[in-house]
Amino acid sequence: MRKLLALLLIMGLVAFTTNYAIAQDGGEETTILEGAAEKLGNAGEAAAETAEEAGDALANAGEAIADAVVPPRKFGHQLLKEYFIQGGWMFMSFVLACLILGLAFCIERIITLNIASVNTDKLMERIDGALRDGDLEQAKEICKSTPGPTASILHEGLKRSGEGLDSVEKAVVSYGSVQMGLLERGLVWIGLFIAIAPMLGFMGTVIGMIQAFDKIEEVGDINPSIVAGGIKVALLTTVFGLITAIILQIFYNYIVNKIDGIVNKMEDASTSLVDVLIDNRSALGGKVKF
Repeated sequence: MRKLLALLLIMGLVAFTTNYAIAQDGGEETTILEGAAEKLGNAGEAAAETAEEAGDALANAGEAIADAVVPPRKFGHQLLKEYFIQGGWMFMSFVLACLILGLAFCIERIITLNIASVNTDKLMERIDGALRDGDLEQAKEICKSTPGPTASILHEGLKRSGEGLDSVEKAVVSYGSVQMGLLERGLVWIGLFIAIAPMLGFMGTVIGMIQAFDKIEEVGDINPSIVAGGIKVALLTTVFGLITAIILQIFYNYIVNKIDGIVNKMEDASTSLVDVLIDNRSALGGKVKF
């Protein structure tokens, strides 16, 4: 009996020890799992904080890049308008007035000279046909109905045809000088604006430099921003003055070339008129003295 109780006691102790060991092992595993979960949670929070910091850093970098982006440059009339305002309205207004008035005279001369340009060969053929028929008055009417200085000169020569060829030549030369003066009307003003526009620009530059040195004297130190700003404003007037002079000079040369062409045609026509009168003297009879 005692052996049986001892055996049961031993078996109970073994079972209790085994259960305790298993329970202890399970507790240790639970503790390890809880520690691992806690570490994973801390790692997740750290990752979230890192991601948030990275997002903020990217946002700040984007703002810095946006601030560093250079705005697009202006071109055309917008750039000219901006420079015109920066140059100062006082001298810029005078330069602009020179450009507007000079262009007005140029356009007027170009239109007038284009109207004055005629086909001299065709005009002389019509006059030759009328004189061949012996109709001096018809030749005069052809000259009167044709616009331009060439036709006017030929009309004056035909009017003096009854006084002899010498009178015809003198009338053509005298009236040619008058017509040439009319063709060159307005060129003096264009030349004046070409000369005065750069002068106004240089004057604005000198005054701008004086103002820049005045600012340096007030500050008592050479600040590059003050000097650069004053010099920029001063040079803008010179640039606009030179641009005005260049534009007007191009139109001026075109007008002078156009006048030279018309004058050459006038001289050729006056010479041809004498030849036509001589060739048709038989048809004209006593209407022209030779």
